[in-house]
Amino acid sequence: MTQAIAPRAAATTTGGVAFRVRALLLLLLAVIGAVLAGAAPASAHAALTGSDPQQGAVVGRAPTQVSLTFSEKVAMSDNSVRVLDPKGKRVDTGKATDLGGTTYGVKLHSGLPDGTFTVTYQVVSADSHPVSGAFTFSIGAPSQTSVALSDPAVGGGVVGALYGVGRYVSYAGFILLVGGAAFVLACWQRGAGVRPVQRLVVSGWLALTGATLALLLLRGSYVGSGKVGDIFDLTLLGQVLQTKAGAALVSRLLLLAAGALFIAVLFGAYARRDEADATDEGDASGRSDASDKGDGSDKGGVDVDAEKRDLTFGLAIGGAVVAAGLAASWAMAEHASTGIQAGLAMPVDVLHLLAVAVWLGGLSALLVALFRAPAETQIHAVAVRRFSRLAFGSVTVLAATGIYQSWRQVGSWSALTGTWYGQLLLIKIGLVAVLVGIAWISRRWTAQLSEAPQAKALATAGATVGTTAGATALAELRTKQPTKVPANSRDSSSGGSDSRNADSRDSNSGHSNSGHSNSRDSHSEDSRRAAQLARQQAAVATTRQKRLRDADPARAGLRRSVLAEAGVAVVLLAVTTVLTSTEPGRTEEAAQQATSSSSQRSGPLSLKLPFDTGGQDGKGTAEVTLDPARVGGNEMHVFVERPNGKAFDVPEVKVAFTLDAKKIGPLPVTPDRIATGHWSAIGVQIPMAGDWEIAVTVRTSDIDQTTVTKNAKIG
Repeated sequence: MTQAIAPRAAATTTGGVAFRVRALLLLLLAVIGAVLAGAAPASAHAALTGSDPQQGAVVGRAPTQVSLTFSEKVAMSDNSVRVLDPKGKRVDTGKATDLGGTTYGVKLHSGLPDGTFTVTYQVVSADSHPVSGAFTFSIGAPSQTSVALSDPAVGGGVVGALYGVGRYVSYAGFILLVGGAAFVLACWQRGAGVRPVQRLVVSGWLALTGATLALLLLRGSYVGSGKVGDIFDLTLLGQVLQTKAGAALVSRLLLLAAGALFIAVLFGAYARRDEADATDEGDASGRSDASDKGDGSDKGGVDVDAEKRDLTFGLAIGGAVVAAGLAASWAMAEHASTGIQAGLAMPVDVLHLLAVAVWLGGLSALLVALFRAPAETQIHAVAVRRFSRLAFGSVTVLAATGIYQSWRQVGSWSALTGTWYGQLLLIKIGLVAVLVGIAWISRRWTAQLSEAPQAKALATAGATVGTTAGATALAELRTKQPTKVPANSRDSSSGGSDSRNADSRDSNSGHSNSGHSNSRDSHSEDSRRAAQLARQQAAVATTRQKRLRDADPARAGLRRSVLAEAGVAVVLLAVTTVLTSTEPGRTEEAAQQATSSSSQRSGPLSLKLPFDTGGQDGKGTAEVTLDPARVGGNEMHVFVERPNGKAFDVPEVKVAFTLDAKKIGPLPVTPDRIATGHWSAIGVQIPMAGDWEIAVTVRTSDIDQTTVTKNAKIG
């Protein structure tokens, strides 16, 4: 009865594990689908903040070049910027040049006709993401144009979706590889010989390697045409290898080759040494004369424990170097590599990635150890407590580095709630809070783990199973003994008896051969029965051990809480992947401000600044007009009036422009006197768009003068 029920119990346990694993996979696929459905095409990380001519501008004469200003440095090719006339014909020279800062320009042919021109651009931002867009300007007057402005496919479509999946898989592989190896070395060294843990770490390496190769092939089409047919274009692949993103991917592949050697040592020589030590300890504990022969810690004068410590230390150092290098391959090519404080942001990003990997990857290894490890190599409470402390340290590092990164990428409270990046960041913070809450529950279960009673119960179960198996086997053999007694008695009889029966055996040789055949069949049947009995006994023992293991309420509670942590971690990783493909809140807000500034103001700028020099007849108003109030040359007029509105003839007027945000200025302008109360200057240069401070100095006598200021958005 017991043997019939035990396999069903084992099947039930296995089915429960398989159901949970399938549920996690379905959750993963659902999250990836939702993320990719809402994230394509990928958001740009550099935004167009200005242009000359501006969007929708009407200029009197044809410009000699078109310039574009971005929020950060971008990479350009020969066809990155194109200018099309009303008929759709290119009128640019094709070669974009760096004009300094974050401004780029392309020269135009001479003799351009009047009408509406279209400017299209497709570049790669400093953090390796594609940026594209288009705008129009007109010469003389707007006209009809044959150029159709449509949403560009760069970063979207099938290639964009595949690239997003590759990014997710690469992050997941990195976490499993680094976190699983760290869990084995720091928490559960015996796990190096456990096959499910080995498969987890190797799967992480395979996932990261495969995803990196896929990203390298997809990269050219992803930032270019977006066509599936260009994925295997070797020309594009050669161009990718010359970019910062391509160099980062190649570096990652080289580091993964070193990682393969690390895995081979960890699960090869290191695991065998650990198994040999465990066998020696078991043999030493079972020998009655262990005190005479030694405790197994010294073989031939070699300190085995010291050797193992040295190997562990060497693996830890080598693994840390490889893991840091892999994390740096992201930090040097994405968000951290551009923007403010890039020199500090990159090492902080490396620490952030390593903390995430140690926490979530170690959590995955713990999940596998709790659900899939064989009953005879179950993880001990000491290893679980070690990981609990390691996870707490990782969360601390994660919080510190995350706060800095959030400030750097968001920049303001308004961007935290008013931009898509800020909203995703809030979702990520909420998921981390949920994960930490579940981890606190797991920590409570960990504190309640009782290792000694479980070990004792398993030992008792093993002894019981062994005794029962021995008794069953002995009983079965005894029931078969009578059928073998005649043959044994013949073998042990005297020679005389054998000689007397010789003739009889010769005369009945056919019957004797038949008897030997029956004997061989009987032995074969006995062997099959013994093997079947051994398998049944092993299944019974394994099932009993699993039942005893699952009977510990603390361990069962820990398994449930760790499984819940893993489910939240899957969603968290998906949100993080989308976050790294989204335009930072600081950049998006700056672009919105630049766009609103341009759209709010059209035509000349006019400011009125009341003044009082303090002397007799020292009060009045200075009105400053700037036309067209854009980047480049402008015409400025200053009108000085008395309080009664009449023209005020003052000895001197000076104007200065200052852009504090970019530390430009003051740029002095000394206008010429045109008439009573009227001063003018032509060709006033405004180098870039922004919130400029305009300072007007008015002198009403030899000793009386004052300076008044007002801010205005120019460009």
